[in-house]
Amino acid sequence: MPHDHHDHDHHHRHGHNHPDADHLHSHMHERDDAADIQVLTDQFIDGFTAARDKMAYLKIAGVPLEIDDPQGGPSMKLVDVQLTTEWQVGTASPSFGSTELSYLPYPGEMVTERTNLGFVYVSLKSKSVTDLRSFIAAKIEL
Repeated sequence: MPHDHHDHDHHHRHGHNHPDADHLHSHMHERDDAADIQVLTDQFIDGFTAARDKMAYLKIAGVPLEIDDPQGGPSMKLVDVQLTTEWQVGTASPSFGSTELSYLPYPGEMVTERTNLGFVYVSLKSKSVTDLRSFIAAKIEL
């Protein structure tokens, strides 16, 4: 019977409700930040496209309707939200000792889809697109 009791304690020690459960989260810094941002981006896009009131969704998410012009001009106003989809069909990287890229096209099952969203701001003098991934990274301070 003592073995069963020890087993019971063992499950509690590693269970979700254990007071030291926060320790399980202490290694989160080892996760890939880009993957975390992509998950948040995907969730934001799903929520935005499903939202009946797009402006309310943007306000709740903290998306500014006006931003300062990076060149110091008049403030820029949010006029469009653009959604883009890309498919990565291969990879290219510098080749050792050559000016040619080393190119590896992907077989069909390795092709990946990436969807992103951009906030389009304009003023009388300029236009700027803020990438959702950049917006999220700045919000969560990675």
